[in-house]
Amino acid sequence: MNRRQAGTAYRERIAALLAELGLPASLFADRPLRLIAEARRLTPVGLGTDGRDKLLTPGAARAWRSLRAAAAGDGVELLLISGFRSVDYQAALIRAKLARGLSAEEVLRINAPPGYSEHHSGRAVDIGCTGTAALDEAFETTPAYDWLRRHAAEHGFRMSYPRGNRQGYLYEPWHWFHVGSTAANKPAM
Repeated sequence: MNRRQAGTAYRERIAALLAELGLPASLFADRPLRLIAEARRLTPVGLGTDGRDKLLTPGAARAWRSLRAAAAGDGVELLLISGFRSVDYQAALIRAKLARGLSAEEVLRINAPPGYSEHHSGRAVDIGCTGTAALDEAFETTPAYDWLRRHAAEHGFRMSYPRGNRQGYLYEPWHWFHVGSTAANKPAM
């Protein structure tokens, strides 16, 4: 299968998954979301706060280790909550929220639709710190967040979802994306 065929097959897979979940593209058509391919080369970066080994692309893994070491050098502990997330795992997260009674609109303010999560790229990390609940807006009041705000760009990371972000997600001060090279920032398909 050539690259074009692979891209078409991926888009078809995502469309079928969105239909199965009852998430018509019209729910997020007015948001500037881009289809993101799943990373193919991943490397372990250590245990996350859930006790499971987390994965990132090799470049993002090096950048994460550098970021964490620099923070530690300044007396700031950064905890890895989440890294690579497959399309299937993303779909499972959404299924669970829909099963709990959340509407599709509510779910899509919290989670990206399968195929559109930065976590698929293997270059996104959710970061936490001791003493603050994971994935909580209160993270913005911590020394860890303050350190990230001042130093993350030096390691190639940017916060993806600030307040009022164009993508329409809730504010996520814990979600940081390894930008990498210009070529790496082009849409996957």
